[in-house]
Amino acid sequence: MSTHDVRAQATRAGVIGLGIMGGAFAGHLAAAGVRTSGYDLLSANVVALSAQGGHGCSSARAVAAEADIVITSLPHSAALESALFAEEGVVAAGRSGLLVIETSTLSLEDKERARARLASAGVGMLDAPISGTGPQAAAKDITIFASGDRGEFERARATLAHFARSLRYVGPFGTGSKMKFIANLLVAIHIVGAAEAIVLGEKAGLDPSMLVEVLADSAATSRMLEVRGPSMATGAYATPMMKVDVFQKDLDIIAAFARQSKCPVPLFSRAVPFFTEVAAQGMGLQDTAAVVSVLRSLAGMEAK
Repeated sequence: MSTHDVRAQATRAGVIGLGIMGGAFAGHLAAAGVRTSGYDLLSANVVALSAQGGHGCSSARAVAAEADIVITSLPHSAALESALFAEEGVVAAGRSGLLVIETSTLSLEDKERARARLASAGVGMLDAPISGTGPQAAAKDITIFASGDRGEFERARATLAHFARSLRYVGPFGTGSKMKFIANLLVAIHIVGAAEAIVLGEKAGLDPSMLVEVLADSAATSRMLEVRGPSMATGAYATPMMKVDVFQKDLDIIAAFARQSKCPVPLFSRAVPFFTEVAAQGMGLQDTAAVVSVLRSLAGMEAK
C-alpha cells in the first residue's frame, strides 16, 4: 500500500503492548470511537481490549496490517526489536507510510537504530515517551514528550489527544527521550524525598496520613508526594503504578545518559540505592512507593 493510500483513510490506531500504560491508551482510543487494534504477549490483555470495543490481534504484524498509526508501549529494547522486526513484527506487514509512535522509556541509541531500520521500510517513527503513572494513564492525565518530524507529529496529534492531558512537541527525534530521562531523574529524587519526610514525621509522632494531606496542600508538595504519599503512609504498595523492577531499568538508562552527558547528578546518585535495596528485599514487583520501607528500616521502625 502506498503512503498516499495509508494517509487517505480515516486514521485507524494500533497499540502493541497492552500492559498498564498501553492498555490504558488503547482503552481511551476505543472509547473515543477510534478503530483500535492491539496485541500483547499476554492473551488476557488482548481479551480485555476486545471487551472495551477494540480488536484484539494475534501478532504485531496483524496490528500493523489494520492500523495507520501504531503505538508501542513496551518494557525493554528487546521487546521493541521483536515487535517491529520479528517475522510477525510491524515491518512484515509491508505498510509503507505507516507511522510508529514509540512511547516506552528505552535507550536513545536503541530508538535511533529502530528509526533507521523503519525508515528503510518506508515507515515513520516518533520518539514520544510518557510522563505519568498507570492510574494517571487510566484517568487520561499524562503528558507526552513527542519528538521527531514535525509533520508526523501533526499527523499523530489527534490520535494522541485521545489518551493524553498534555501533548508537548519538544524537538528533533530523541529530544523526547532526553526529556523523559530528566523527568524520571526528578521522579526518583522526589519519591525518596517524600519517603524520607514521611518517615521523619512518623518518627516524630505525627500521623502519616495527616502529614501527607497537609504537606500536599503546602509549598512542600510534589507530584510524587501527592501520588505516592498516601501509599507510603499506609504501607499499601502491593498494587503497582510503576514496578520497582521496571523503574530500575529506567534508572540504569538515566545513569548512562548522565555519564554520556558528562554531568554529575549527585542527588539522583544518592536516590538510586534505595530502589536497589527495596528490590533486593524481594519487593521488585511492588510500586516504587515501597522505598519507604527502606527508610523505615533505617529509622528503626517496623515495616507496615
